[in-house]
Amino acid sequence: MNHFGLLMQFLRDRHQFIDDIRQGVKLNKKIVSLLISSCLFFALYGAIMGSTGNYLQILSSAIKLPALYLLTMIICLPTLFFFDIINGSKQTFNQYLAILLSAMAIISVMLFGFAPITLFFRLSINDTLFFKLLNVAILGLTGIFGVSFFYQNILAVTQEDFSNSSYRNKVLKGWLILYAFVGSQLGWTLRPFFGGELGENFQFFRAIESNFYVEVLKMIGKLFN
Repeated sequence: MNHFGLLMQFLRDRHQFIDDIRQGVKLNKKIVSLLISSCLFFALYGAIMGSTGNYLQILSSAIKLPALYLLTMIICLPTLFFFDIINGSKQTFNQYLAILLSAMAIISVMLFGFAPITLFFRLSINDTLFFKLLNVAILGLTGIFGVSFFYQNILAVTQEDFSNSSYRNKVLKGWLILYAFVGSQLGWTLRPFFGGELGENFQFFRAIESNFYVEVLKMIGKLFN
């Protein structure tokens, strides 16, 4: 199976791809291809994030970045699916999964596009704090594009199933906020994605303390001080 060929087909004609999902055309093939290609792109970007540490940190970050997106999906998707089923959705779980994986594919491809820029700053600036904030900004930007894509297309696929579109839109927006909170806090829980200088003692996980948003504010404060 040509997973990257299917990904390119999706990128070139997203409207047809989503229409195929609506009609249930080759859903399992789409799910597998989007999952594999997305994880590879996430792993590549994760390795660049971990390059501020030693080789163990590089490997760890290459594993944990795909895990972050997959775990966020596993935690949040059932909530939306079962809520929609209760309120009249006729779509299958695989259709919801395929649409969310499509959004993840958009994010992963954008991160792959940012990879040369991120690597450039990694090699040209010896400032771990700046590098962390740069990656937070890139992950946030790509996440916004992915979430927007999911929002537009889940509405397009399920719009005929709901009579009260205004209520449905509010519920979906609430779920997207939940998805963002879960993803950001899960990323904080899975840290570190970044290491220190080469030779620093490697840690696969760190003790849970504070939260993602407080830490970002602290890093911004340190950068401008």
